[in-house]
This record gives sequence, structure tokens and C-alpha cells, in this order.
Amino acid sequence: MFRITKEFHFSASHQLTHLPADHQCARLHGHNYIVEVELSADELDENGFVRDYHELAPLKHYIDERFDHRHLNDVLGHDRVTSEWLAKHFFDWCKQRLPETSAVRVSETPKTWAEYRS
Repeated sequence: MFRITKEFHFSASHQLTHLPADHQCARLHGHNYIVEVELSADELDENGFVRDYHELAPLKHYIDERFDHRHLNDVLGHDRVTSEWLAKHFFDWCKQRLPETSAVRVSETPKTWAEYRS
């Protein structure tokens, strides 16, 4: 199995209002997110690629236009915008456009990652 990954960055705020008031994530706060997309294939294409990295440009555009410097509760329409939920959201978006998508990882701090994998 061949695998490639590409990393994308954005900054955004969110608030997990369903948590107890004394939980730090219940307060309005923000992160510098990292989204890592993994594509996999059993065989390489005629150019020797799983997928040309350039073909991931629409994801960069989607993140920059829709997520960067936004309030994620407003963007996604709910108050449970966790890294886990973001990983699933980006996985579904990518899988529709890039069938080789096998996983998406999202980090909101340098020491934490959430992953959604098929």
C-alpha cells in the first residue's frame, strides 16, 4: 500500500457550550489547527503518484475560505465542534472528491491529535 499525506493549517475559535461551565473548553477559545490528509492506493498512477499533491489545492481553498479565522460553531452550525468531529468532517469532504482518502487527522495543540480513518 502506498500512502501520501499533506498538511494544512488554519486558526479558528470554538466553544463547547454543552460542557460544564468550569470546563476550560466551555469558554470561547481558539486554536491553531493542523489538518493532515492521508491518501492511499495499492497501485501508483501512470505518473508514479498516489495522487498529485497539486490536486489537493481545493482542500486548501476550502479551509482558507470557510474555516480560517472563523468561529467554528457558526461555520458548522452546532456547539460540538471537537477535533474528532472536524476529522470526520474533513474526511467526508475529501472522500467525495478524492476517493483515495484513507484518513484525516486534526490537531488543536502540538501534543493532541484526533483521527478519522476508513
